[in-house]
Parts: sequence; structure tokens; C-alpha cells
Amino acid sequence: MTTVQSVALFALAALAEIGGAWLMWQGIREQRGLLFIAAGVIALGLYGAIATLQPDANFGRILAAYGGVFVAGSLLWGMVVDGFAPDRYDVAGALICLVGVAVIMYAPGRGA
Repeated sequence: MTTVQSVALFALAALAEIGGAWLMWQGIREQRGLLFIAAGVIALGLYGAIATLQPDANFGRILAAYGGVFVAGSLLWGMVVDGFAPDRYDVAGALICLVGVAVIMYAPGRGA
């Protein structure tokens, strides 16, 4: 698997997890109903399945690296879907997280 494919899996996993959590939020906190909750549960399940497709066999490494993707993806989701305006510290923190992802997953010898 190439690095590009691995990054695409992380992005797809983020879409499923963050989208699923957002749907749950809408269903429960915003009282949008059981359909939102059910869709959120399905999306969160898809996230779990997508994460297993990463080439590295170490669950801890995949989940640790995904954490950085989740941080950056959550801010991006907030911007696109909820009109959130991150400040420079949000952006700096997200970039630091993404550097961590690169170090954990794609350092020389790790091979994606």
C-alpha cells in the first residue's frame, strides 16, 4: 500500500468517525431524532472497519496516528459544517498533530 492510499484511508476514517459523532450530536443534543442517531451509529461502525484496512499490523500505532488526523479533521469539519473559525493556536495544534502522524506512520523504514 502506498502512502497516498494510507492517507486516503485516514481521511475516510475521519469522515466516518467525525461525521458519525456529529450525527449523534445532532440526534441527541439538537433533538433531531432517532434517524440521526442510527446514522451516527452506522458511520461510527464504518470508522472502525476502515481503520482496520491500514497496512501496519499494530493497532496502537494506527490509533495513535489516527488521533492526529482526528484533531485536524475535527477542526476542518467544524469550519465546513458548523461555521467554526479556528484561531492560530487551533491551526498550529492541528499542524503539530499532523507532523506527529507523519512521524508515527511514515518515518523511514515504516513503509506504508
